[in-house]
Amino acid sequence: MNISFLDNWRRRHGSVREPRTSGVTTPVDQEGVTELLGECELLRVQAESTGVELDDTPRSLEELDQLLPRWRDDPEFTPWLGSDAGLYLGTVIVRTVAGAQWVIDSEDGAPVVRLSSGQEMDVLEIGAEWAANGAPELSQMYNEVAED
Repeated sequence: MNISFLDNWRRRHGSVREPRTSGVTTPVDQEGVTELLGECELLRVQAESTGVELDDTPRSLEELDQLLPRWRDDPEFTPWLGSDAGLYLGTVIVRTVAGAQWVIDSEDGAPVVRLSSGQEMDVLEIGAEWAANGAPELSQMYNEVAED
């Protein structure tokens, strides 16, 4: 799906990368790393306090997008919540989108999601933007990769 405003946002922020021709990303034990990265305790506590259950489904991403962003009042809390949101987005993608997997970026050691197309998503960046600004919506990012 080609959504121009998301494409423009991604170009500015580099959240989706083209397949790499150089550099190596490290493969990881998918089930173990998905379990670990999917913990997202801070996000889960925030969601549960508003009645949202994070069950690793696309529906839960939609519910997160609807939360009132009270966390933005605390500039120290927002980046941590953003990291959790990005890791949760990645967990939902890895668990529900065929061919998606976690890899470790060889340049900075960060977990990224590699799609079956070879593109890599910097879910930490996406989560940080979502927590700070509300855009892009987590569910929109999921829907875009799920349709490919």
